Amino acid sequence: MFNWLSLVTGLFYIVLGIVVIFYKFFFIILEPTVAYPLGGVMILYGIFRIYRAVSRIKNSGNEE
Repeated sequence: MFNWLSLVTGLFYIVLGIVVIFYKFFFIILEPTVAYPLGGVMILYGIFRIYRAVSRIKNSGNEE
């Protein structure tokens, strides 16, 4: 169950990163010099979470 939740969280971070880049808003109005790196880091973290969840799902399938 945790692995599937991690997948959803990863997708959420990717979408949030895209929203921050396009709207330049994250609780406050952001300057483009802050919005782009913040959005990029969120997208990268989302990809990392998805990769980690997929690898754990594959490993748990091999153990059974």
